[in-house]
Amino acid sequence: MTTRVPTIVVLGGGGFSDTSTPELDDLALSLANVACPRVCFLPTASGDATSYIERFYDAFRPPRAEPSHLGLFSIDPEVDPTRRLLSQHVVYVGGGNTANMLAIWRLHGIDVALRRAWESGVVLCGISAGLLCWFECGVTDSFGRLDGFDDGLGFLVGSACPHYDGEPQRRPSYHRLIERGFPAGYAVDDGAALVFRGMNLAECVSARVGATGYRVSLEGPRVREDALNARHLNSTLEE
Repeated sequence: MTTRVPTIVVLGGGGFSDTSTPELDDLALSLANVACPRVCFLPTASGDATSYIERFYDAFRPPRAEPSHLGLFSIDPEVDPTRRLLSQHVVYVGGGNTANMLAIWRLHGIDVALRRAWESGVVLCGISAGLLCWFECGVTDSFGRLDGFDDGLGFLVGSACPHYDGEPQRRPSYHRLIERGFPAGYAVDDGAALVFRGMNLAECVSARVGATGYRVSLEGPRVREDALNARHLNSTLEE
């Protein structure tokens, strides 16, 4: 594909899902290094919600991108999921129920296909559940209340938490899990994103005033939270 280094872009919240920060989606597309990248949406976490898929097509219509989606609740027998994903420049994972999504992916071999795509240079991108899935573990509301899960894909080491400033209980829930033995990881505000090259954090970006990412770890008996320096994607944003 067009980029040699495996790349993952994770959004804490925003992008086309709520139309508030399209700059985050633009960043993911730009990393494909082609004029009109092929981008495939995986709406599994939302149960392949029709309204979500429609918003995706509306946001990524040409010439911005060449959109498609891969549904797993109403499967097209003519589509080979692995071939579809490997033929993309960007694969975009939507939000919803992380635990259900991971179970369904494993049932259909999507987890293996995504690793092949990542290793071949397809840019992987996601929001909320689409942020959490790439890590080993994270903070999810998949079970009705905020709690931890520990069966992520593990492309990225450690733990993660989206919507860090957007949902009041996300921060204390993540801190509590870290205190109980969760590995160190990253938290991301709504309107911010992290870019990973290989398994290493390359940069933190922001499309909203005050939005950033954090490195969260346990130092002695207390949780340590280090704000990351965010590059503003909108030049009008003030520090």
